[in-house]
Formats: sequence, structure tokens, C-alpha cells
Amino acid sequence: MRHGALVYLGAFFALALSWTGFVLTPQMQVGQMVATNTVPAGARYPVARPGLAQQGLQVYRANGCAYCHSQQVWQQGTVFDVMLTDGGTNQPGVVAALQAVMPRLSRPEALQLLEGLPKPVLRGVSREEAESAVKKLTTSGAKATLWIEAVGPDLARGWGKRRSVPEDFLYDYPVLLGAQRVGPDLADVGVRQPDVGWHLRHLYAPASVVTGSVMPGYPYLFEKRRVVGAGSADALALSGDHAPEVGYEVVPKPEAKALAAYLVSLRADAPLFTAPFSVGASGGPAAPATNAAPTAGGGVP
Repeated sequence: MRHGALVYLGAFFALALSWTGFVLTPQMQVGQMVATNTVPAGARYPVARPGLAQQGLQVYRANGCAYCHSQQVWQQGTVFDVMLTDGGTNQPGVVAALQAVMPRLSRPEALQLLEGLPKPVLRGVSREEAESAVKKLTTSGAKATLWIEAVGPDLARGWGKRRSVPEDFLYDYPVLLGAQRVGPDLADVGVRQPDVGWHLRHLYAPASVVTGSVMPGYPYLFEKRRVVGAGSADALALSGDHAPEVGYEVVPKPEAKALAAYLVSLRADAPLFTAPFSVGASGGPAAPATNAAPTAGGGVP
């Protein structure tokens, strides 16, 4: 070949570029990560999962749970709320400022808004709109502050208080991010559903705890056996069509206990510098959510 050397060099550089993009760059970005600090407490995050939960990760992997569940909460962006915390003493001036901030607000409505503070006066606006509103209200003698709110469908569903970040998976191997959501995201399921017993019943017979669940059961992770004496303390509390026949009980095997322990350990409830919870501009806690959307189907809330 007359151009064999050029073909060889072209193939070499193509492979080198691919290796740089898919291996070297991710290693530089996350390969050297270490535990970080939470805010404002400064506690180290994350901590390694307990031994039983570590075993449960492998059970989760072996049973293909990642095929139907993800572990990555997404955030679309950030919006701002304006919270009126104190109406001050200049009521006419504050009412005028409120009507300037919200042109459709009548005077009686503005007076009603001044009762039972603190209250939000604007929600989900841009930073410029929020800062302008705060300036008008504080100039009138009232006290107002900005609330920074992370937004996105996952957060609205209640699947987490913040987006997922690489630090969340620092001690997991392998990392099971998942690619589909036949069922809901599980990154924060240990906060939403901390009851180990619930997870065991859900694994044995999903429809026994979630009506209409499309998740398959995993009865082979359990043992149905005759009741001896007072019965096992680990026996599942099942009822109706899901309960075993009289004289029998369903007891979780070690694999089921490990998997339930792993699910309960999935908690993204630490505010981080790179992924804080929704907070006030002064660093205070976020205003409570009032419009959480229903969770998706698939079994886990």
C-alpha cells in the first residue's frame, strides 16, 4: 500500500482520541474524587454502606434491578421565589410595593397577604425579577428574601431533594446508574421508604403494597415453610391473596434481607456544595414544596 503509514497513523489517532474521551477524561474528572463535606454541618459525605447493604448491591445487580430502575435524579435548572418575612410598619407603602410587584393584586388581597407572614409573594421567577421585587419591598419598609429553588420533573415527583452527583457513588462498585425507568428512580428511595419490612413485602409480592404494580415478584428470595411454635420473627406480614395458606409463613432468605438493606441505604439526603438543597439566599432552609407531582408507576414510591 502506498499510503499504509497514513492509514496506520489515522487509525492510531482515532483510537487514541476515543481512549482519551471515554477513559482518560472521565478518570481525570471523577477518578480522583474523595469524600466531600455537607453544608452547613461540614460532615463527611459519603460514608461506606454497611456490610449487609454492600452485599445487597450485588443482589440488586444479579437480579437486573438496574434494567428497570435508575439511580440518578436530574435537575433542569434553578428558579427563585420571593418570601415576604415581615410587613414592617408602613402598611400603605408595603401594599403599594406589593401591587407594583404583582400588578393584578387588589388592595384587599395585598392586605390579606400581610397576615400570617412569612409567605411567598412570587414563585418560580428569574433572578432579575426576584431581586427587583425584593428591592421594591425592602424600600417600602418590609423585609423580603430570595429563595433559590432547584427544579425539574424528578424533584417535583419527590424522587430527591437535589440532583445526583458523582460523590453519591464514591463507595459503590459497580455503579448502577441505570438507563430506563420502567419504575421510579431509586437514588433516594431509602428516604422515601425507610421501612425494611415494606421493601421485603414489595420484593415478594409488589402488588401487595403498590396497587397495579407492574414489577415482577422475587419469591425465590424467600422461603415458604411450616410455622413452628410461635413462628419466625422475620415472617412477612402478608394478607389477602398474597398470604400463604394456613399453617405456613414466608421468611426472607439472606439475599432478600441484603437487598432490602441496600435499598434502605439509598439516601441522597446530604446537601453538598456542588448540589445544595433549595435554600434561602441567606443560607436558610428551603420553603416547603407545595406542588409535588405523583410518582411514576413500577412499584416503589
